Amino acid sequence: MTKPKILAFAGSAKKESLNKKILAVAVQGAQEAGAEVTVIDLREYPLPIMDEDLEAAEGIPAKARGLRALFAENHGLLLACPEYNSSITPLLKNTIDWVSRPDQDGSGLRFFNDKTASLISASGGALGGLRGLVHVRAILGNIGVHVLPKQLAVSGATKLFNNDGSINDPDREKQLKDIGANLAQMTDKIIA
Repeated sequence: MTKPKILAFAGSAKKESLNKKILAVAVQGAQEAGAEVTVIDLREYPLPIMDEDLEAAEGIPAKARGLRALFAENHGLLLACPEYNSSITPLLKNTIDWVSRPDQDGSGLRFFNDKTASLISASGGALGGLRGLVHVRAILGNIGVHVLPKQLAVSGATKLFNNDGSINDPDREKQLKDIGANLAQMTDKIIA
């Protein structure tokens, strides 16, 4: 029996990103529900801004090819999505754009088609990054990803963590773990 495999990352390069912190909690929930989770940091996959002239001259960058391999190996995506100016971060959008580029083997959308995804976000503000999730959901849905309806935008996240990195709100911790567990369970049903 195949275990659901999930690729997890935050759309932020910031070392102490609130979104990376909540991602770690959701990952625990996915693992506890039986998923094999690969967590990556997009900081380790620096990419130039998507540019078709650059692509024509040099091909798809090596780091983008590495990301494509990770996407291909996994059934689902667990994304922590910061909100920049009420939308998706440039880092996350650029990642999606490079991974989705066509190549000699066909459409780059094959790295997204029929994957499941769960979305979370965090910010210090009152909406918790909710407005950005709308855009991420639309982009992923348009490229063939089954974005699960249950999502979580964590408001006031600057006050959510203790000095040791643990969450000081058991209800929020459970909600985040539930998002990860739900993704693992739904992905398992789809790949069964």
